[in-house]
Amino acid sequence: MTMTDDTICAISTPAGVGGIAVARVSGKDAITLVDKIWKGKSLTKADSHTAHLGTIVDEHGEAIDQAVATVFRNPRSFTGEDVVELAVHGSRWVQRELINLLVRTGCRIADAGEFTRRAFANGRMDLAEAEAVADVIASSSRATHRIAMSQMRGDFSRRLTDLHDQLLNLASLLELELDFSEEEVEFASREKLLNLAQEIHSIVSRLASTFATGSAIKDGVPVAIVGETNAGKSTLLNQLLHEDRAIVSDIHGTTRDVIEDTIEIGDTLFRFIDTAGLRETTDVIESLGIERTINKLTDARIVLWVIDSATTPAQLESVAKRVLPHTSADQAIIVALNKIDINAENVEALQKALSGILPQGAIVAPISAKQGDKIETLQQHLINASGSADIAPGEVMVTNARHYQALTLASDSIARAIDGLSMGLSGDFIAQDIRETLHHLGEITGTITSQDILTTIFSRFCIGK
Repeated sequence: MTMTDDTICAISTPAGVGGIAVARVSGKDAITLVDKIWKGKSLTKADSHTAHLGTIVDEHGEAIDQAVATVFRNPRSFTGEDVVELAVHGSRWVQRELINLLVRTGCRIADAGEFTRRAFANGRMDLAEAEAVADVIASSSRATHRIAMSQMRGDFSRRLTDLHDQLLNLASLLELELDFSEEEVEFASREKLLNLAQEIHSIVSRLASTFATGSAIKDGVPVAIVGETNAGKSTLLNQLLHEDRAIVSDIHGTTRDVIEDTIEIGDTLFRFIDTAGLRETTDVIESLGIERTINKLTDARIVLWVIDSATTPAQLESVAKRVLPHTSADQAIIVALNKIDINAENVEALQKALSGILPQGAIVAPISAKQGDKIETLQQHLINASGSADIAPGEVMVTNARHYQALTLASDSIARAIDGLSMGLSGDFIAQDIRETLHHLGEITGTITSQDILTTIFSRFCIGK
């Protein structure tokens, strides 16, 4: 994608029929070109940020539709150029004729993401804020929307700007040290430089560490529902989804493949994965299902382990051997002690037995999936385990893999600078690591970004954005 100053147009609302469709026109001739097909108050004389009712007419003076034109004059527009947004009725024919008419008048159909790319090129937003626009559009829960809005408002970018300024300060002190190395002048002690570098490393590492939680919340927190056959996994999935998504049967081995579905609980989107029951079997197909269960269990952020409360403490150890060896320390484990409506007398003994085998931090939640008892308590445990409830207003969360990679590289380079300062290396070696850190952080905001990266990022946007 090459930046041009021609005038572009596109439908910015979703494809299909609706009450209203919005066409966006942006470029140096946007207002003049739209005025040629406009019957009403002249848009060339309209003030910025004003809306006007009129009619769109073709070259022959035939009316296409009544419309509302909203005028945004540069630089106070989304793209930083003159922009006109035309709200018409949502007829497919009207939308098609309007775009064809704009093209015949002198506009060009926009490439994917070209409006947002022009906003970036014209300094209306940096690259991290531009990517957040796509995240806001794609947000599927309140939590993901809140994170994306924070980034689009510039919370993440401001944090990076602060880091950039601190790095420049560190680099300048090192450069002064090099320039006056033969003079008996000390601009900053190595200890002060080391403390500053360590503070920067701490902030960068902390930002990078939020990616695991941030990406899980963005894509849907993966929850693997595992356990023995007939423990009630499918019944629990149906209860959580409020629909009969999985087949429920008393026959062992009914669930042989992985079933996935998503639902928003509270403000957070969860991706539930119902898996084949874990047991010893000679059935080839069921064995493949169990193998997939173990793979999904390993990849999940939350392991929802369903245990039939009819299980005795003596049986529990063998049951646990099929689950716990496949979990890791960074996974949250929630044990749903199911069927308490028919085995209430066993619950206390099982809870005591579980306390001796579960890793620290694991939660035990007695429930009845069939009756829906205590499901709300289980849902709250899921929300807590997702980490979404811990996100404070304005807290920066990294959800973009590109940002995470750049932060990881920045963390590595500033760590090398810390090592150099600790070992008393020459300032020119340390300065090189500082410059690398600045480079990696600059890749996030777009101050240092290759053309190929820009093309890849904006090609993921829809045409009208």
